[in-house]
Amino acid sequence: MMAIISFFAVVIIGKLYLIQIANAEKYREKANKQYFGSTPSESISRGTIFFRSKDNSLVSAATLRTGYTLAISPPTVTDANKIYESINAVVPINADDFFAKAGKSDDPYEVIANHVSEDNARTLKEENVKGIILSDERWRYYPGDSLGAHAVGLIAYREDELAGRYGLERYYEDTLNRKGEKLYKNFFAEIFTNIKKSVSSADNHRGDIITTIEPSAQISLQKALQAVQNKWDSKTSGGIVINPKNGEIYAMAIEPTFNPNDLSAVRDATIFSNPIIEDVFEMGSIIKPLTIAAAMDAGFITASTTYNDRGFLVIDESRISNFDGKGRGIVSMQEVLSQSLNTGVAYAVTKMGKDIFRDYLKKLEIGEETGIDLPNEAHGLIANLDSPRDIEYATASYGQGIALTPIATVRALSTLANDGKLPNPHLVSKINYSIGFSKATSFPEGKQVIKGETAKEITRMLVEVVDTALKNGEVKMEHYSIAAKTGTAQVPKKDKKGYEENIFFHSFFGYFPAFDPKFLVFLYTMDPKARYASETLTDPFIDLTNFLINYYEIPPDR
Repeated sequence: MMAIISFFAVVIIGKLYLIQIANAEKYREKANKQYFGSTPSESISRGTIFFRSKDNSLVSAATLRTGYTLAISPPTVTDANKIYESINAVVPINADDFFAKAGKSDDPYEVIANHVSEDNARTLKEENVKGIILSDERWRYYPGDSLGAHAVGLIAYREDELAGRYGLERYYEDTLNRKGEKLYKNFFAEIFTNIKKSVSSADNHRGDIITTIEPSAQISLQKALQAVQNKWDSKTSGGIVINPKNGEIYAMAIEPTFNPNDLSAVRDATIFSNPIIEDVFEMGSIIKPLTIAAAMDAGFITASTTYNDRGFLVIDESRISNFDGKGRGIVSMQEVLSQSLNTGVAYAVTKMGKDIFRDYLKKLEIGEETGIDLPNEAHGLIANLDSPRDIEYATASYGQGIALTPIATVRALSTLANDGKLPNPHLVSKINYSIGFSKATSFPEGKQVIKGETAKEITRMLVEVVDTALKNGEVKMEHYSIAAKTGTAQVPKKDKKGYEENIFFHSFFGYFPAFDPKFLVFLYTMDPKARYASETLTDPFIDLTNFLINYYEIPPDR
């Protein structure tokens, strides 16, 4: 008997914890709204999405806002003018719309306004305005407006179902949704009729999610991309700030973006999709460090290996050239990266052989999904790596002829900053479950793709690129080592062979402090009104680097 009594005592205490602590806010809302005597209307219930600031404090990214739906019952309206004047004095409404609805004598319920604040609802109630109906309402609210919109996503109706449709809202739908949740239950009936359900239910999987997105870093990235858009009149731009060692994404942004609180301004629904995850691009010269790393790791070249650069090569009766068509004579692999020579990385492929090159790129998983916690992830298009023709491997060596998602590109490039290991990119660090416990996300250690010493040597070469070649060394930081590379790629024609004449895809990646990186920044812009990525993306990258170094108080490394 003592065991039975003790068991039920534990169950009752647990249920009281859920009511008075875990779900206290929900019951408080219900009690407050009973003050108005409002009639029930559909009201969503959903978990919260949080950003996480650098000091680990939480900032709401997606939450619920409470208020009221204001409606009238036209058959009971005797003085429409008086009701309009009373409502409009508190909640401004459109007169034509109101009187049109008030004239529907056969319709018992017409909504006049949504999202009415509690203060305004209380004023209307206290003024005893006859003929109005106040129904409690909750709606999804994004406090940062467009901040992190493509990562956070939004909820929307599909037919009659309201659910997450984009971003984290969709990916974590099962965790965030509260569909079928009943706020009030017969407490004792629930315990004694179904003990198992009381202690274990689907509610156990519901909770709030804590993201890795740092709000200040996110703001800084979005401002940088907006500046690129405005200055270079690009079609679209995007970027990621990631920890290359553990895969935590501190910022992810696309421009143009949207405000999930105000979708009335959206004219094209494709703006909601996330090209960092869902689209593929030929990345251009930022792939060159991976090519050099593969040949170096396999033992076929070193940084000082030289070749005779004539400015072009003819392979399989196809001609490939350096970006300017000029030859440099005898140059080293360091100069291949510093001057971004297409012929140099093609030479590296001939030294190691196409089979070894293909194996390294496939070990980097550039054609696979990364498994990031966002919906609709695409896989890369790398069929050219299975071609028998040498020309396909030559063009792949400098990032043409193969197409990658930006997130897969970021993961592959992170191996250079992560001692040769692939990280696991992700946006959620922890889930706080409704039943009162938390679970941190965990990932296995990334697989080793290249040797640690190879990654360090490529890093040294990329630091040399920044110190001496990028804008002729003008952006070198005296006390910080930065490893970086630009990329300018031709854009394939749609549904046709060949490339567009004057449309280019610019990319840029860099990590710092180079030999113990805290951040890797990746930027891209499509169809800017400039020829080379060094023009469009160097300054935004340096601005972001300065911000992150100062904001996170990163100590100098040289």
